[in-house]
Amino acid sequence: MTEETPGFDEQQPQQPDVPSGAASDDAEPQAAPSQDKGAAPAGDAADTAGLTAELDQARAALAERTADLQRLQAEYQNYRRRVERDRVAVKELAVANLLTELLPVLDDIGRAREHGELVGGFKSVAESLESVAAKMGLQQFGKEGEPFDPTIHEALMHSYAPDVTETTCVAILQPGYRYGERTIRPARVAVAEPQPGAQTVKPAEESGKDQTAEQDKGEGKDKDNGGPEEG
Repeated sequence: MTEETPGFDEQQPQQPDVPSGAASDDAEPQAAPSQDKGAAPAGDAADTAGLTAELDQARAALAERTADLQRLQAEYQNYRRRVERDRVAVKELAVANLLTELLPVLDDIGRAREHGELVGGFKSVAESLESVAAKMGLQQFGKEGEPFDPTIHEALMHSYAPDVTETTCVAILQPGYRYGERTIRPARVAVAEPQPGAQTVKPAEESGKDQTAEQDKGEGKDKDNGGPEEG
């Protein structure tokens, strides 16, 4: 037994090899972070791709909503224009109808003025009525001597006159009225046309005068030459 004891003591110095194993255990945790660093870029790329896709979807949705908003705004503007146009048309029609009802009264005032009956208080009322009608936009037209226009004139009488070169209004039987560009009532007139054949007779007369002048010129030449020789 005593001889084996030294041998046991000689084996005890081999125990300091254990820290080397501990060092190997400490080295393993240091290798793990190197693996995590290599995996991190792949995860970031996936996250970036996902965010890019979401951003593209958001942009597409924004563009679609913007287009819808612009379309709605354009429809609203067109609606406002239609409403304004209809409002103006209705107003003009109402005023035109009112002025049309006043035309017989204005005709009576005009006839009274022609006969010298527009005097006193009646004259003041008549002038006030004519002033209000003018402020509302009523315009009177139709004058003697102006060319006949079937779009604004209504011919009630027809005749021929030698002193006109085209169809002309020679008398205003009833004045016409317009409101803005709308003709409320055409002017009722008497028209005259050029005398039939007047333009053909005149050239014949002128040709006769020209022939006479040529004969006179011929006789003058004969006199200058001493006249015709006698046989």
